[in-house]
Parts: sequence; structure tokens; C-alpha cells
Amino acid sequence: MNQFYNQIYTKEQIKAILSSIKDCIKQGNYVISLNKNRQENRDFIAEYNLNSKKQRELLLGIKPEDFCHSLQNTNKGYEHEVLYVFVPQVRLYNIDGLGKMVDVYTKFNLLESSRGKKTIVISIHRRNKLIGYLFR
Repeated sequence: MNQFYNQIYTKEQIKAILSSIKDCIKQGNYVISLNKNRQENRDFIAEYNLNSKKQRELLLGIKPEDFCHSLQNTNKGYEHEVLYVFVPQVRLYNIDGLGKMVDVYTKFNLLESSRGKKTIVISIHRRNKLIGYLFR
């Protein structure tokens, strides 16, 4: 496990964090990063034909047991932000209708401001590195 990954959480803490993330999603206060640095997200969404409804369902289906770790944001000016990684195992269907179980790597940034909470889905793609689950 990477020395920068934090797994020092109770299940109750992760339930609360995930609840805040899901509240943002339910209220429409979220965005999935699809900028030029997030080609992997765009490719994943296209490969599995994930329209906004399917994206939302996938995100709302994440469970506390899917939590892997948190880490500090390393982007300059954002080092104070904590990012949360969950890897649910989801049955997805490609454009040809063929289904398979996929480990979906998701990384969230939960932000709070004077206007309330918002979450940014930084990553949503097939898992491409080894991970360790905290509660499995």
C-alpha cells in the first residue's frame, strides 16, 4: 500500500463521508471530471454507454465496503483537499450489450463552501492499479 494512502477510518466515518457524497449527487451538486486530463473517464463512459442516469445510479450504488483509502490532493494550491477512493464491483454492459463485472475506480473530492457541499468525481474508470479494501 502506498505510504500516502490513509486507511485510518472507522466504518461510521466512511458511512458519513459517503452519505455526504451521495447527498450531493442526489441534489445535483456534483460533476464528473471530463477535461483533457481525464480521457480515461471519457473512454470508460463511452465504452459502457453510461448516460447521465446510469452514471448517477452507479455512483449512488457505492457502499462503505467499497472504500479503499483517502489521500491528499497533490495539485498545487489544492494540497488541503482530501480525496476519497472507492472501488465498487458493478455489472456493466458494453455497446454490444455484453455484460461483465467491472471493478470501477472512483475518486471523489468533497468540497464545502458558503453555498453548501459539492462533490467532484475526479475518476470513474476501470481499476488500473492494485487496491486494498478497508472493510473487506
